[in-house]
Amino acid sequence: MTDLPDGIEKFLDAAGWAGADIAPLAGDASFRRYFRIVKGAERAMLMFAPPPEEDPAPFLQVAKWLSANGQRGPQIIAEDAAAGWVLTEDFGNDRMRDWLDSNPQGEENAYTAAIDALVSLHRRDPGPFGPYDMPTYQREARLFTEWYCPAVGLQADVDGFDTAWEETLAPLIARQSPGVTVLRDYHAENIMLLGPAPDGSAEQGLIDFQDALVGHPAYDLVSLLQDARREVPVDLEAKMLDRYVRASGADEYFHADYAVLGAQRNAKIVGIFTRLHKRDGKSRYLDFIPRVWDAMERDLKHPALAPVAAWFNANIPAITRESSGGTIA
Repeated sequence: MTDLPDGIEKFLDAAGWAGADIAPLAGDASFRRYFRIVKGAERAMLMFAPPPEEDPAPFLQVAKWLSANGQRGPQIIAEDAAAGWVLTEDFGNDRMRDWLDSNPQGEENAYTAAIDALVSLHRRDPGPFGPYDMPTYQREARLFTEWYCPAVGLQADVDGFDTAWEETLAPLIARQSPGVTVLRDYHAENIMLLGPAPDGSAEQGLIDFQDALVGHPAYDLVSLLQDARREVPVDLEAKMLDRYVRASGADEYFHADYAVLGAQRNAKIVGIFTRLHKRDGKSRYLDFIPRVWDAMERDLKHPALAPVAAWFNANIPAITRESSGGTIA
């Protein structure tokens, strides 16, 4: 157990889990580490989010808000935010993505449940979180020009990129008030399937929601239906989007806003995955870029994205776009 973080046993002892077995789990694209804790018949999940790179306080805030508002975030068993420790309920091993790999016949039912959970979340007043405002949208989209463009040797018009996004996002931001709670990474790897239902309709638990903001209801739909890590058939995407629109009573601008946030999120993800490769040596994320790029190209065809589409036409060569993002060094 020499690879365990310092202080892990002290924290578990104080939490009443002395002598428990500690099994490291695969991490994500952050500095966070996860461990499954087993003591007799009891199981728990331990997150280590060490300062200064990480801060578990936002996770704790959102988890408690979700649980208090009818959503299935993990229950908090013990915490020491200053040291980076959070012990939570263990949701098990059935991530929606993994479960669907083995049970593809349950795909529509699983996505239907995920859409219905969003409808329920969006019917509630938004949580006490920061706003998804223009500077935030712009900062995220700018990851594309900061990381992707240099990685493929492009001298892009950065000022023009910002201007195009401001023009495109301004009407959407005006429509998103009062907003909903946006989890920001609501997709098949962050949804846990709880319970024994064989058709995928089991209760769904939420993880990785610590970056929640108050913003537009289409954002989490894009996260789910234009998933960077899992291929969602285009016809299923359309069917689930229609289900959300009918259930929520979304306005006539919703499809345009969905496309805008799809392009914004996908541009951000291309930048993030490039950064993970260039800065952090996590090159496996490059494999996802063609899927993300293809989704972004579909989004850019919507008239609401005309300024951004014009920037792409002027700055990203056709050969790069035709190869779904080109070759990143």
